[in-house]
Amino acid sequence: MRFTRIRLKNWRNFVDVDVDLQERMFLVGPNASGKSNFLDAFRFLRDIAESQGGFQRAVSERQGVSRIRSLAARVDPNVLIEVDMLSAEGESWSYLLEFNQDTQRRPIVRREIVRRGDEVVLERPDKEDRSDRSRLTQTHLEQVNANKRFRALAEFFSQIRYLHIVPQLVREPERSVGHKRDPYGGDFLEQLATTPQKTLDSRLRRIKDALKVAVPQLEDLKMERDQKGVPHLKGLYRHWRPNAGWQTEDQFSDGTLRLLGLLWAMLDGSGPLLLEEPELSLHVSVARYLPRIMARINRKQGRQMLVSTHSADLLMDPGIGMNEVLLLFPMKEGTKIREARKVKEIRPLLEGGLPMGEVVLPHTAPRDADQLALFGE
Repeated sequence: MRFTRIRLKNWRNFVDVDVDLQERMFLVGPNASGKSNFLDAFRFLRDIAESQGGFQRAVSERQGVSRIRSLAARVDPNVLIEVDMLSAEGESWSYLLEFNQDTQRRPIVRREIVRRGDEVVLERPDKEDRSDRSRLTQTHLEQVNANKRFRALAEFFSQIRYLHIVPQLVREPERSVGHKRDPYGGDFLEQLATTPQKTLDSRLRRIKDALKVAVPQLEDLKMERDQKGVPHLKGLYRHWRPNAGWQTEDQFSDGTLRLLGLLWAMLDGSGPLLLEEPELSLHVSVARYLPRIMARINRKQGRQMLVSTHSADLLMDPGIGMNEVLLLFPMKEGTKIREARKVKEIRPLLEGGLPMGEVVLPHTAPRDADQLALFGE
């Protein structure tokens, strides 16, 4: 299953946006335009659907409805997320969640609608909700006894994965205590160590082959636990003394850890993968090939990927289509999103042979950015 469309209303930066989604999408925009907040809408759905999550917890982790609601929401105070999906068998689904808060600041479901094709599978509030308003503090999505007819959606949402590896967190394995699937890498080594051995060996072998291209000195890669049971990633680097080149993750470069985390995330799971600026710490020649890797993973596994980026090098790939790029434009009343193919100035430049990065990044550059050169005067 994959997302084919998302609509956001009063969600953080976005007063009202409605965009189509492809199997691979690149989000481009200036700092603070809402790229992370756009991706967070998908994480929000995942947090509701996860077995240890739920609607109340998902809102609480974002500091409440007031922090989620767009500051530009002036007339309608409700927050809305609506997504359309398509299964591998060609079956269409849609899920709509609209919510607000009551006088006690408890998050309250205003509408929850599920459609399967033309059939309305769920529509709330229903008669029971109206007779017991406390029921509206939970979604049916998160309730096993209520989502039987659309459990495929709950399972799909729970498979969404977000990744933004912070190398320093990976280097300090004691930070993994109490963390589970930390998107910033706090328990990254523990995730690897608890993977079935056969799967772990297979993935590390594939990752090692890829890393050897980006890190020519790397000859081997393995996972071990120390005497205290703490997992460590070890890499053998070419050295004139036999076996003298083994290094643990605390000696890996930021770029090596970032790339390793990206490659692992692409192999781990089948649900949509959300990536924040994967080009960070990577050599431009490596970043340039990331879109091609994503396309290959999509072809083999059918995995959808949504990626935020500031990198012209990453966007140089000639295989990136105009319908795969979303441009974010901050306005006085919230951020607007436009597909690259719908920006009239972009199409002729691309058709003229210019690469995507050179064409779209100037459209999203901050105004008067050249004034930064005057800092320190």
